[in-house]
Amino acid sequence: MSSEKLRLDKYLWAIRVFKTRTQATEACDEGKVKLNGANVKPARAVAIGDKYDIKTPARKWTIEVTGLLHNRMGYEEAIKNYVDLTSEEDKQLNQRISSSFYTGKRLSKTGRPTKKQRRDLNELFDGDTDDQ
Repeated sequence: MSSEKLRLDKYLWAIRVFKTRTQATEACDEGKVKLNGANVKPARAVAIGDKYDIKTPARKWTIEVTGLLHNRMGYEEAIKNYVDLTSEEDKQLNQRISSSFYTGKRLSKTGRPTKKQRRDLNELFDGDTDDQ
């Protein structure tokens, strides 16, 4: 840690804003990370005191850098290296988004039809084709 230069994409990954460095790099390239309203490149050096506006699929963030973290740490350690300045309006939006967020799990009794349901569907659709 003798060199205090740290890439923005690596920092965002280390403080757990993004799951992978690739996602952090893509977000910077797509203009979803801004410093003082201007888009920033993933290789930009992070400095203590910088304020970033970050838009992730899950939420909006406004953070101020308070420490440089070169390697990914646990959540408890990561939150010590930035201050969350997200506005109340964005926090409420984040809560609305997270409450309707799709987790990928299917609800019980939904999804693929059972054998009986499949036979009933086939019977229904086979019966329709004869009428035409």
